[in-house]
Parts: sequence; structure tokens; C-alpha cells
Amino acid sequence: MATITPAQGELQVRTFQRSPLSRARGHLGGLWGRPITQAIVKALLTIYVTSTITFGLIRLMPGSPVEIKIDELMQQSQMSYADAAAQASGLFDINLNAPIHEQYLEYLGNLAHGNLGNSFLSRGTTVMSIILSVLPWTLFAVGTGLLLSFVLGIALGLIAAYRRNSLLDHAVSTAGSIISSIPGYLIALLIVLIFGIQLRWIPITQMRGAFTSGITPGFTPAFVGDVLFHAALPITVFFLTHIGLWILSMRSATLAALEEDHVTAARARGLTDGRITTAYVGRNAVLPLVSQFAIAAGAVVGGAVIIEQIFVYQGVGLRLVASVNQRDYPLMQGIILMTTVCVIVANLAADLLYSRLDPRIGRAGGATGK
Repeated sequence: MATITPAQGELQVRTFQRSPLSRARGHLGGLWGRPITQAIVKALLTIYVTSTITFGLIRLMPGSPVEIKIDELMQQSQMSYADAAAQASGLFDINLNAPIHEQYLEYLGNLAHGNLGNSFLSRGTTVMSIILSVLPWTLFAVGTGLLLSFVLGIALGLIAAYRRNSLLDHAVSTAGSIISSIPGYLIALLIVLIFGIQLRWIPITQMRGAFTSGITPGFTPAFVGDVLFHAALPITVFFLTHIGLWILSMRSATLAALEEDHVTAARARGLTDGRITTAYVGRNAVLPLVSQFAIAAGAVVGGAVIIEQIFVYQGVGLRLVASVNQRDYPLMQGIILMTTVCVIVANLAADLLYSRLDPRIGRAGGATGK
């Protein structure tokens, strides 16, 4: 049995005493070294910076909710300025005359507890409840239009690439280029002006809102059909806005995949075209588009403002416009924060999903950090 000298024993004691701290530092260092940890920290920092900028910019807007309410009372009730000011000041729960840094610290404190505050104009109603009441309609219209455009765009792009330089390829590519270059709000306006007003093929007035007033909500054929009827125009616009992008992207990615060496080797081995398309070409070509789909889904939620305004569709975008016009600060801050979170989470999900679908990125230590 080896004899331990006093110096060696003291060294072992010091090593033992330092080992928990060293292990903790090692775990923290290893955790921070993972790209997923860095991505989450950057996402949280982006949310904080965006919230701060939004807080400041909103309060730099001309006019305040109190001033707007005073003008409204003076015009509707023929009140004097003093009486209108006294009545308007009692409608809001926040002191807008408080120093800006006090308002900011109160906002951050509420945000840290997950509290977005109460709406100025809907007294006693939380911002979160308002957002949750309109968010499903936006997600339904955006999600349906985006998913349909993605599926059909992938199929058309794949077919166009396999029939390169054919009449079908030229027609699909040209149509995709034209559609993708037209802004969504312009498509919406053209639908309203041409098919709604001039030709009167579409009952624009009847299609306003998320569903018909008086109908009983539920998973019934009548309610589902009514919801689809009201969401048809926003879904169509979101579909047309993005299908050109998916067609052109999938066609380009498929053409690149067809030139890969492993596709040539698969053909030399005698594999059928269907097998090559599904196992080799299609899978590799669609990988970049999956991440683009996740990013587009997050961005379109914020981009639905104009579309919902044109069709008077009761979603997040329409509610945001109303809050801006009425200077409802808490509701504006809540909706913009929600939109920011959607975009950031979509980007993070795209990185994670792409690293899972592409083994090369996972082995290289992509977003999973493996």
C-alpha cells in the first residue's frame, strides 16, 4: 500500500475542496459553449431591447390617450375642456404625467411577472386576454394560407424542375415570379376593387369579421363553414403572397440537388425515379425551405396588419391599428411584444429544426450544440 506524504495529502484536500467549484464552472462553461444557449440568450436580449425601444417610441407619438379622449368628449357631449379633462383623467389607471423612468421601471416590473397590464380603453380587461381573443383568428388565417402555399408551391417547384425548359416549367416559373413580386396589400386591394366592387362576385361586406354575429361557436359544420367563409379572403391573400416564393425556391433547390453526385450514383445503381425523388432529391431540396417556412410564419403574424385592415378581419393586426389610433399604450406594447416574440421564436425554431433535419449540421455542432 502506497504511503501518502503530508504534502500530497494537503494537495488532495485542496483539490477536493476546489472540485465542486471547478465542476460548476465546467458545467457553466460547457452550457454557455452550446450554440442553443447562446441563441436563447440572444433571443431574450433582443426581446428586451425591442420592448425598450417600443416603450420609448410609443410615448414619442403625438397625442396621448387622455388628449384623444378629451377631444372625443368635447365633440360628442359638447363639454368644456375642463370638464372633459376631469372625466378623461379618471378613465386611465396609469399616471401618464409620472416621470418616464418611473413608467419604464413599472413596465419592466410588470413584464417580469408576465403582466402586460390592462387596456386603457377597456377598463378592467387585461391586455393578455384581448390578445388571446384575437390571436387565434390571425393564426388560423395566416397558418392556413401559408401551409397551403407551401405544400402546393413545393409540388409545383419540384415538377417544374423535373420538366426543365418545358412549357409547364416556363408557365409555372413565370407565374411564380409575377405573383411573388406583388405585395400582399396590393393583391388584397385588387380583390376588393375588381371582384368585390366592379364585378360584385364577392360579398365583401358580408365577409367582414371573424364570424357572423349571433352564430353559436363550436365545432359544428355551420360554425366551421362560417369561419372559413369570413377567413377566405385573408387566406387567399396569404396563399398568393407566398406561393411564388416556394415555387421558385423549390425549383432552384431541386435543380441543384439533381446535379449532386449521390443522385448520379443512385441512377447508376438502377433506382427508380420515384425512389430517387423521395429519398434523395426531394428531401435535400426541401431542407432549406423548412427553415424559411418557420421564419415566414413568424414574420407574417406581424405583417397581417394591412391585410386584416383591408378586409376588416378581427385579428391581431386590426386590433393593433385600433390601439394605435386610440393611443392605447398597454395594448400597443403587448401586441408588438407578441409579434416580436413570434418572429424570434420562429427563427430559433428554424435553426433547431434545420439542424435536426440535416445531419451534417448536427455533426458540426449546429443549433443543438451536440
